[in-house]
Amino acid sequence: MACFIAYALDKAAAVERRQRIAERTLLLLGLFCGWPGGLLAQQLLRHKSSKTSFQIKFGLTVLLNVALVLAATIQMDMSPEIHPAPSAVTTPAA
Repeated sequence: MACFIAYALDKAAAVERRQRIAERTLLLLGLFCGWPGGLLAQQLLRHKSSKTSFQIKFGLTVLLNVALVLAATIQMDMSPEIHPAPSAVTTPAA
């Protein structure tokens, strides 16, 4: 939501020729899981959607975010707390 709002504020600033939000800020907001809001804002507000250099950077931040989330998920899945090592099994003497 914060990323979408930032894009909307930047679009309004662009239209009114006021001080803009830095592209770096928009990209960082997207990197920290805000990219769905950024993508939605690009489509609905038609903001930053035709600037090729920004689109390339945006795409890279999306890929990086997804890769980091997947890596964290895999790491948590392999955590010993979730999957404890098998304990030694003793068989009763016959």
